[in-house]
Amino acid sequence: MSDLDLTAWTCPAPLRDRPRVVMGHGGGGVLSAELVQQIFAPAYGGQALAQLGDAAVLSLGGARLAFSTDSFVVRPLFFPGGSIGDLAVNGTVNDLAMSGARAAYLSCGFILEEGVELEVVTRVAEALGAAARAAGVEVATGDTKVVESGHGDGIFINTAGIGLVPAGVDLRPQRVVPGDVVIVSGAVGVHGVAIMSVREGLEFGVEIESDCAALGGLVEAMLAVTPDLHVLRDPTRGGLAAALNEIAQASGTGVVVRERDVPVPPAVANACAILGLDPLYVANEGKLVAFVPREHADAVLDAMRAHPLGADAVVIGEAVDTHPGMVVARTGLGGTRVVDLPIGEQLPRIC
Repeated sequence: MSDLDLTAWTCPAPLRDRPRVVMGHGGGGVLSAELVQQIFAPAYGGQALAQLGDAAVLSLGGARLAFSTDSFVVRPLFFPGGSIGDLAVNGTVNDLAMSGARAAYLSCGFILEEGVELEVVTRVAEALGAAARAAGVEVATGDTKVVESGHGDGIFINTAGIGLVPAGVDLRPQRVVPGDVVIVSGAVGVHGVAIMSVREGLEFGVEIESDCAALGGLVEAMLAVTPDLHVLRDPTRGGLAAALNEIAQASGTGVVVRERDVPVPPAVANACAILGLDPLYVANEGKLVAFVPREHADAVLDAMRAHPLGADAVVIGEAVDTHPGMVVARTGLGGTRVVDLPIGEQLPRIC
């Protein structure tokens, strides 16, 4: 901690009326939403884009396809538990899985900075290929561009993916109703803290590894119990808090979370206490949150716990008909607090 240079840190949540792009616009919070709603959506138009989900669900040739794209700018390129190559596959596979689709094909675009070592490029490409094979998805097409030295950060990656949505599956926040049970698939905050620990050279007594993983198999296990899941989200940028707020606002319901039931590993809790972070806002890369009809909740929870990526799944709250569009946490002391949508991002460049 003595070597930590705090003078170089910048605030990721600047004033919202600034005329230029700031880091908070990429954080998955209010600034990101404003960028999409005020600039991109009006410019592009179209009904498919209006879904604003992790993936768009499209009808094409009689089939229902899920289609998603994502860009990865994580720093550092390699971290405990994964690399930018793993993220590039798992992030897009998971976005497709949140619509119920099993990913089939990916595209992959590499943007390389002049001067980056080819050995590093090779390591990232091999990690990406291994992650694709583990997820059961094929990289079918790609592209490479090189930018001048000083105009990138080693390697940026964009992936897009397509998959088929099974018949009878309709996952979207508008289906959430009061009484739905909120389930999280495991410990939160792990990925963001893992990135920060290596980025800033922090030591927390134990090594914290990213939870980066492909969630398609877990989602299939849940849908095998019932196709009547209401909505799934992978709480990446902005963490669990952002995911819950997006669902609450889109569904017009309130969400109550029991703070003591949210699984936060001691190492993550300690790191967040040192850094002044709230674990609910820290990014994850291998977890999901599900809103499930109460009559199916026990069976879905059992199926999740029988899968390796859902072994620590737990119920953390419910949807309610009070305070629509808001997320409220009940604290261990018996009080309540509002869990707002973050303005920017506590930890920039984590995915």
